[in-house]
Amino acid sequence: MNSQPTSLREMSCADDYDPNSMSVAKARAWIQSFLIPVTGTEKINIRAALDRVLAEDVKSPFNVPAHDNSAMDGFAVRFDDLSSGEDVTLRVVGTAFAGKPHSASVATGECVRIMTGAVVPPGLDTIVMQERAVLKGEQVTIGPGFSRGQSMRYAGEDIKTGQIAISRGKIVRPAELGLLASLGVSEVLVFRRLRVAFFSTGDELCSIGSTLGVGQVYDSNRYTLYGMLTRMNVEVLDMGVIPDDPKKIEDAFLQAAAMADVVITSGGVSVGEADYVKALLTKLGEVVFWKIAMKPGRPLAYGKIGSAHFFGLPGNPVSVMVTFYQFVREAILLLMGVTQLPLLPTVKVPCTNALKKVPGRMEFQRGILSQDAHGAWSVRASGDQGSGILSSMSVAHCFIILDEAQGAVSPGTLVEVQLLEGLI
Repeated sequence: MNSQPTSLREMSCADDYDPNSMSVAKARAWIQSFLIPVTGTEKINIRAALDRVLAEDVKSPFNVPAHDNSAMDGFAVRFDDLSSGEDVTLRVVGTAFAGKPHSASVATGECVRIMTGAVVPPGLDTIVMQERAVLKGEQVTIGPGFSRGQSMRYAGEDIKTGQIAISRGKIVRPAELGLLASLGVSEVLVFRRLRVAFFSTGDELCSIGSTLGVGQVYDSNRYTLYGMLTRMNVEVLDMGVIPDDPKKIEDAFLQAAAMADVVITSGGVSVGEADYVKALLTKLGEVVFWKIAMKPGRPLAYGKIGSAHFFGLPGNPVSVMVTFYQFVREAILLLMGVTQLPLLPTVKVPCTNALKKVPGRMEFQRGILSQDAHGAWSVRASGDQGSGILSSMSVAHCFIILDEAQGAVSPGTLVEVQLLEGLI
């Protein structure tokens, strides 16, 4: 992926390596240095290929389009029959339909009525749209002002025979499904689905359907993780809630690492007496870092257990979602074999309310976008920005991204926003 160190010994010698509090950008780079995409493949029908990653280039077996054809309804003519400055009348000798070409030869002074997509007869090289011609019986009068090749679509103009139509490492979207079908491709080779195991830790967590005890809460994190992972079309392995027992957490780690490519936990990566995840990760594998200079989501652990990649997400619900979208999502895509990450563009819009912010950490505040009567966009905070306020993610349209150096934001200040649509 890049030239970053790939072992803890190498990393400890790196000048910019700080496992206690790493910047968001450096943490992303460190994670990428450990990622090796899956190699297993399978051949599947294109109807099952949506959101899968291509494991080989798809080359076109023929030109697209296969023949010179018309871009609109009108008349296929020989450009040399048209006058540069006067009306010209030509004889219409037939009609070419899409899928039903005109097969007879067309002499000088003759033309063919043609429909959009129809093959252009040999010898004709220009299309005159029907709105610019006057048809009377078998005669059509055409005025001046045309250029050779006008409204023609040439064979191979889109894709030539043997050309790569879709590259290896591309996610198959609806457009790719249509393109594959247009090439007559019924099956494609894709990388195997990534296996992701996850569980929550904490004695305070209850599963849905059980009765809450004093101080207990229902485990929402597994459901947000399930939703985010399912949208990424990975094989989801939900291991439930593991109590704050070091032996049970260790067993869960070993079981998850044995069957999954990626292991995700929520909770247990802070500094409390019952936060065992970091210590167990150090015992069972290797830790790359465990704190990020960001808010929410500072206690974030990344490492490896055997060949499995591990992400120890915070326990607070908003922190789980923010850290997943800013780190885990990209890592999963790269492990899936994606070579061109889907764009997550950011835009700058004015913020209509004041935002609290202390320099030193990157913040991802939740925002609500709105548009005024003149079409101008702005953003406002979605309310309480506490990391336990999951409703702030439900009502939000975007993350308001405030970099490390940014302090408090005054109303009217331009801020960077990252749209959530397509993420969540």
